[in-house]
Amino acid sequence: MSIIAEHGQLLLVLGCLFGFFMAWGVGANDVANAMGTSVGSKALTIKQAILIAIVFEFCGAYLAGGEVTSTIRKGIIDAAYFTDTPHLLVYGMASALLAAGTWLFVASLMGWPVSTTHSIVGAIVGFTAVGVSADAVAWGKVGQIVASWVVSPVLAGAMSCILFLSAQKLIMDRDDPFAAAKRYIPIYLFLVGFMISMVTLTKGLKHIGLGLSFNESLGVSAAIATVIMIIGKLFMARVKPRATDSSPHNTERFADVERVFAVLMVFTACSMAFAHGSNDVANAIGPVAAIVSVIESGGQIAAKSALPGWVLFLGAGGIVFGLATYGFKVIATIGTHITELTPSRGFAAELGAASTVVLASATGLPISTTHTLVGAVLGVGLARGIGALNLRVIGNIFMSWLITLPAGAILAIIFFFTFTSVFG
Repeated sequence: MSIIAEHGQLLLVLGCLFGFFMAWGVGANDVANAMGTSVGSKALTIKQAILIAIVFEFCGAYLAGGEVTSTIRKGIIDAAYFTDTPHLLVYGMASALLAAGTWLFVASLMGWPVSTTHSIVGAIVGFTAVGVSADAVAWGKVGQIVASWVVSPVLAGAMSCILFLSAQKLIMDRDDPFAAAKRYIPIYLFLVGFMISMVTLTKGLKHIGLGLSFNESLGVSAAIATVIMIIGKLFMARVKPRATDSSPHNTERFADVERVFAVLMVFTACSMAFAHGSNDVANAIGPVAAIVSVIESGGQIAAKSALPGWVLFLGAGGIVFGLATYGFKVIATIGTHITELTPSRGFAAELGAASTVVLASATGLPISTTHTLVGAVLGVGLARGIGALNLRVIGNIFMSWLITLPAGAILAIIFFFTFTSVFG
């Protein structure tokens, strides 16, 4: 307790700085998941994507990021082990933020899309198991997270492949694909609105006290999707065919169809950015909330703590800053380096990823948004054959996934013992 009393304010400042650094990493690396497909498909320029993401990621993080957060992120460690040594929890959470932020910085520098969730989980498990006690780690929860490495990309890839093939059959293979696009894309637009609304309601807005059940969320999402479908139809009415020849040999007619799909991509980009900001800001502010709670209470460990608005603002600001300064690297990897994307392919990838997140929310399956979207892009590429994929880039991505948990853990252990040697 004396350490908290003596060094509390310094530790609080360090925790906030490291939290901002971690949020920067979320913006620089993870936000590309929401924007990469839109940029890669050329539905949006990188400047437009960053502007959209800045607005919607910030709104999602600040408005829907949560009023109450668990001090122990995702329940992976037992708070009871820190009751007599609250300063170790503060050291540990600060170490976890600095470790995860450092790893995300390295990954972003290399253009690797890695999981921010796995980065912070690996860091928290590392300092707890080595610095406190291996018994304090909920290893079953860690096992579920490891299993999600396989489940989420495979599930998203399968869904995206089916969506892309359905668009091929219903629209691209028709005699008049532009007319078919006008007929079927409103249905896809309804699905986009529905799935993105479900992502936001089930994962994003659960902290602000709406109290909606899963069935109530279904009803609200259907209503929102209907409104989005109507707005989308109004936008699509302004897209006129440029190709005068509708013969099967005229490739220009497919360009007209892609322009209609580009309307879809603007909706998915805005919605995915909001849902992502509302959900993943917790990776940065969860540990900060733990530090603030322990220090402001004089060393008391609470299972949950009220989240001050300024902490949420810190996380939202960090995400936006990270995206604006370094998000372009991972956006390029997701959008252009895995496989060639068009608006129709990018749409299939984003809707497949969103559907997987909704399914995971309904079943309680822990997944990574990064792994989900990369799997979705892979699924779209595989629908066109293995030759459509850049296997070297995919190999690098998979390798970065494998080392994310141990990298976070090792760095956190180093930083944890540094803090204990400096502060006692």
